[in-house]
Amino acid sequence: MFIIAVLQVETNFREPGYFAPAILGLLALGAITWLVAAVLGFARARAFGPSARWFSFASVCMLLFHLQFIGWGFGFLIKDNNLIFTLLTFFNFFVILGAICTIMGFIRMTNPR
Repeated sequence: MFIIAVLQVETNFREPGYFAPAILGLLALGAITWLVAAVLGFARARAFGPSARWFSFASVCMLLFHLQFIGWGFGFLIKDNNLIFTLLTFFNFFVILGAICTIMGFIRMTNPR
């Protein structure tokens, strides 16, 4: 019988000081800009037609995608694996739904130049 010894070397990793503020800042900025895009899109949809409404739906989907990140981070903070893996299961759902809404927005554009 052969005995294989595995040497486990522990390495310490320390993230840069700008990591957490950059992630949180960009996440908040992304959520705010998608919210502004959705609000402006729905406000202007009557003037610009159904394509603007579809782009607004896509903006809402991207806003919900950003909210998933917030829920994911909350799950890490409270160490709730059930919440984390539930959100990870449908991680890309709102991106796909937003892409479908964007495609519909391009299809509904009726005034080509």
